[in-house]
Amino acid sequence: MIDKTFIPVGGLKKEPYSGCHNGMRYFLEADDEKKNFIVTVYPEPWSIEKTAPENKTSCTFPISEDGMDAAIEWLLKTYEENKEFWTESLKNSMHIVYAD
Repeated sequence: MIDKTFIPVGGLKKEPYSGCHNGMRYFLEADDEKKNFIVTVYPEPWSIEKTAPENKTSCTFPISEDGMDAAIEWLLKTYEENKEFWTESLKNSMHIVYAD
């Protein structure tokens, strides 16, 4: 799903990181103080900005190697606990119409 070797922990202080895994999108960004980072998960197909707040879940971790390990563990747990939901969001992503 996510390999922390591609995300230098200190790099989150400068740039957010996003990715996806089988219908579950995730977005990692540092907080304002650059001491913690927030991981937000949301379903396919939209960007984090176009996804309704009720479809997002977030958790905060310290910017450290241990924090990154905990974040990856949380992502895996979140995916496994809601696997059917994520799979459906991926399967149906091309059938969703967005009207703004």
